[in-house]
Formats: sequence, C-alpha cells, structure tokens
Amino acid sequence: MRKIYPLLLGIALFACTTNSEQNATEDLPPINELFDRFYEESLNLDPIIGNSMGVTGKMDTLPNYLTNKHSQLTQSHFNSFLIELNKYDADKLSGDDLLNYEILKWYCETLLETDPTYVNFFISNKMLPIDQFLPLSTLITMMGTGSSFQPFNTVQDYDNWLSRLQDYSMWLDQALINMQRGLELGYKLPKTIIEKTIPQWEGFVATPIQENIFYIPIKNMPHQVSQEDSLRLAKNFTSLIENELSPRYEKISDFLKNDYLNNPRSTDGISSIPNGKSIYKQLLKINTTTNLSPDSIFNLGMSEIHRIRNEMEIIKDKVGFKGTLSDFFEHIRTNPDLMPYTKPEQVIEHFHEIHETIKPKLKDLFINIPDYPFEVKRVEAFRESSAQATYMPGTPDRATPGTFHIPIPDVKAYNIYRDEALFLHEAIPGHHYQASLLFDNNNMKEFRKLFMFNASGEGWGLYAESLGKELGLYSDSYQYFGMLGMEMHRAIRLVVDVGLHYKDWTREEAIQFSLDNEPESEASVTAEVERYMVMPGQATSYKIGQLTILALRKKAEETLGNQFDIREFHNQILKDGDLPLALLESKVKRWIEESSQAQ
Repeated sequence: MRKIYPLLLGIALFACTTNSEQNATEDLPPINELFDRFYEESLNLDPIIGNSMGVTGKMDTLPNYLTNKHSQLTQSHFNSFLIELNKYDADKLSGDDLLNYEILKWYCETLLETDPTYVNFFISNKMLPIDQFLPLSTLITMMGTGSSFQPFNTVQDYDNWLSRLQDYSMWLDQALINMQRGLELGYKLPKTIIEKTIPQWEGFVATPIQENIFYIPIKNMPHQVSQEDSLRLAKNFTSLIENELSPRYEKISDFLKNDYLNNPRSTDGISSIPNGKSIYKQLLKINTTTNLSPDSIFNLGMSEIHRIRNEMEIIKDKVGFKGTLSDFFEHIRTNPDLMPYTKPEQVIEHFHEIHETIKPKLKDLFINIPDYPFEVKRVEAFRESSAQATYMPGTPDRATPGTFHIPIPDVKAYNIYRDEALFLHEAIPGHHYQASLLFDNNNMKEFRKLFMFNASGEGWGLYAESLGKELGLYSDSYQYFGMLGMEMHRAIRLVVDVGLHYKDWTREEAIQFSLDNEPESEASVTAEVERYMVMPGQATSYKIGQLTILALRKKAEETLGNQFDIREFHNQILKDGDLPLALLESKVKRWIEESSQAQ
C-alpha cells in the first residue's frame, strides 16, 4: 500500500452544483495555463501535498481540513476549475492535452458529485477524523520524526515545524469538537476501532518529553546549529509538547475512553451512518474508478477466490502436504521453518537480499530503471502493533529516499513465506518505481502528480507481484504460494469490503471468511479487517486494477504476437502515472492499435 496524502484523501472535499456548459468560447487561453493554475492553487489550498512532492514552500503551515471554512475553499476551488474546463471543446484537443483534460474532468466530476448523499460522506469524514490506521495525526507524527519529507536541516526548518505544530494543535481541537458533534448526528466508529485507537493517544501522554517522538529532531540537531539556537529550540520544543500537544492528546484520550467508547456505531461497516450504503457506492466509484456495483464486485471476488484456491491446491500437492487446504493454511501459519529470525535486522536484510536477486533481471522487463534512493525500515514502535507494510515516496530532489516500511512487532513470529511478493508490490518494481518514474517525467503536467488513483496505482502493485518468476524469484514453492496468498488476500477484499459496508457483515464474520480462504495469521487478518472498517472501498481497488492490467497485457500479446515488447507494455502502464481505469484502457488500446499498424 502506498502512503501518499493527496487532496483525494477525503479530508475536505464537498459536493457542489457544477456547470455543465460546454461553450467553444472564443479567445480562451491555452489549456495548459488552466492546468498550471490548477496545480498552483491546489498547492496553496493544501501545502502538505506539495511538500510531499518536494515543493519547499509553506513548510510552516497546516490547513485545518476539519473546518467549514476550508471545506468552502475546497468546494470553490474544484467547482471553479470544472466550470472553466467545460468551456474547452474536447474534440479540438489531442495527445497530452486531451489526456490531461480527460483526467482533470474525471477527477472533478467524480469528486464534485451533486448527489446529496455524497455530501453526507464528507460530513462524516470530518466527523470521523481519528482512527487506528492512517489519520492525519499519524502523518504528522511521521513528519515529526525527521524521516519523512519535513526537513530538519536548518534553524529555519525547526522554526517552520514549530509553527506547523501550532496549526496541528488547532486541528486537534477541531477533531475533538467534530467527534463530539458526530456522536449527536450518528457519525461514530465501531467499538473495536475505538479500543484500538485509545492506546495511541494514551501512549503519547505517558511518554516523557525527551522520549516523545516529536522530540526526536532535537536529539538529531545538525552540528551546524549554534549552541544558542539549540538551547532555544530545545526549550520551545519542550514547551510545545508539554503545554500544547500533551494536554490535547489527553483530552482526546479521555473523550475516547469516557464518551466515545460507550456510544459506538451499531455496525462494523458504514451502513448505519446516515445514508451509509449510498455513500459506499460512491466510494467504490472513486476507489475502483469504475461504475461496478457492490454486488458485481462481491461476485467477482467470489469467482477469483475459487480460481486461486485451485492453484493453491496444486502447490499444496507439489510440496507433498497431506491434508486439506485449510490444514495447509495452518501449516503455513505455524511452520517454524518459515519463522527463522530472532532479530528485526534479519528481516530487513532478507528484503535487501530479494532486491539483489532481482536487480540483474529488471532491464529485461523495463525500459527505464529508476535510480532514486530507496530503503527498507521497520515501522515506528508507536503504531507497529496495528500497522501493515507500506511504501512512502521520497522527494524529487533525492534528499529523502523512498521507504518501504515493514512492521515487526514480534520478530520470532515473523513469517517470511510472502516476503518476495511483498517486496515486489511495495518496493521494486511496485510502488517505488511508480513514484520514481513520476519524479523523472518532466513532460507530465505538474497537476497530474497531485492525484492518486488507487485502482491503477494499487493495481500495478498487485500486478508487479506476478512478475516474480520473470525476475528470478518464486523458485521456492512456499514463496510462490506466498504470491498466491497475496493475490487471494486481494480477492478476499472484494468480498469482505462489500460484506462489511453493504451487506452488514460483522467484523467477526469478515475475519472468519478471510481465515477460511488464506494462510495469514489471525492477528494479521484482524488488523486488515479493521483497516477495511475505517477505509471503506479502498481495499477493492487492488484486484480491480490488477485484472484490468492483466487483461490489457493479454490483449497486447494476442494482437502483437512476436512483436509484443513487455518492456514497452510496462512503459505504457507506468509512464503517465495513475489514471482512471477507463482512461488507462483507452490509452493502452490506442498503443496496441498503433503498434499493430506499424508492423
């Protein structure tokens, strides 16, 4: 899973009435000027996304995404650009201009739904600002460690961060106000999620200031900072943690324990919040970039589960295991040979070994081999117990490397059976290649880098897992079974996500269904299901995107025959960044047709 925080994260987008007028107005400025203005104004609206892309301006501010004022600004931003965009005649555009037009139009039209139930979702998102997985508070914490895109190289960097944390304090105040209001209006979290969230806030309060995660930059003060500035900054950091952040964390912790926990949501999915099922349908549209219905996604998942189970049976028999597939799952979960490590460093080293194995083969599958810095790191202790493996992009200037974060809460229980597939997905040639090629693409309009379309982005990550044999991996049957397990995991998501949010499945039903069909541990499955509970629809994007890319590869291979070039196919999938699936399909099919005619 990529950890990117674009405007699409659902922080403050609201529906509005759009102007569908399509005048071929005379004397319109070149459409590229519109794209450039959209990019610049988007960065003003949300400087965090610009910072994550290497833009160094406004490092001292954090918009309060939870306020009505910011929502109104966001609404006006997208509405005004959609009105301007609709003045251009698409039939008169071609090439990159047409693709850029199609992407921005799809983005605005999808997010600026006129359906009033969709407005309700963004209200709910403001009322549910905190959970156990990836709220803004987690991003801010990671930025505060100095290992993310927030720099801590100069005195000004430190002062910028202090200012940004002052804004974060206001965000915390608003989060508490919104959650209190959410209780009154019916926007609440399930009890299990509240229970998982409380320790994160309690832990902050209980940690001594000099061991607090926000104090890390003081411990790592650059040597060029003067003693006078060092003392001043240490004093200011201490004061901010003690007098601004800790009291707010304590208030939120008390609220979660004393009020929220006693008034949880009645369902584990979102169906019981106002207009929950209608909201879920729209979330599926955003995350899959398709118009697939909940039932069709559910049925597709069941079909894929059946197919993958048959392949798993073949591997079970190949390794000589006697027993049912469910027995084999338990064998995988408990096999001590698959849990060989005693130190977290050994897990990290194993991923480096996988990287070295695939390096010589990458040139056979890719035209462009990115050389952006990359590292594998253990997930921070404060969130390790409930975290999944994730990728955080670096910055275009290479100052911050792309990072594959791996949780190792109990190294002796860490199971390596899926490590090869996991590396291909999260790191290389998965999300690290996506981010790096995006940085390298000087021809792409900057506004396109603001968007993260999960279906094509996560679809690529899952597709990348299937490249293991071509990259010299999966020679071990258990590792190949790990790839099947990862694919099964994404097929299960289609069923479980719809089950939770549309068919009123309970958390326990979702966990049991997963355990019945994949070899993941109960602890891992539980963490995954609880992730789906707070990110409705997101988990469906992987499999839908992967199946689309596989279908496009099959069509290209059949049409082009001996002229098919896997390197160029991968270039076509990656070179324009994330796209809605319909636009990805039309683009690749045009390439197939042009390549066929050139033969």
